[in-house]
Amino acid sequence: MSLAIAAPAQPSLASRILHATPVIGHIARDISRDISTIYYVLTILLTLLVLAIQTWGLAALVLTAVAFVPVMFTLLIWITLP
Repeated sequence: MSLAIAAPAQPSLASRILHATPVIGHIARDISRDISTIYYVLTILLTLLVLAIQTWGLAALVLTAVAFVPVMFTLLIWITLP
C-alpha cells in the first residue's frame, strides 16, 4: 500500500505573469500573503492622488477620472451580466 501525496497546484499563466512584473508583482505577492496589505496600498494611492491634485490641480483630478472610465465601464458590464 502506498500513500499518494498530492502535488501543489501549479499557478496559472496569468498569475505567473502578474507575479513576474517588477512593481505590481511585489505588491501582489504581499497581498497574497497578508490581505491587510491592500489597505496600505489604497492609503498610498489616495495620498498620491491628493498630492497630485495639490501640485497640478484640476488636471490631475480630470486625468484620474478619465483613467477610471474603462474600469467603471467594465464594472457596469459585469454587474449587468445574467
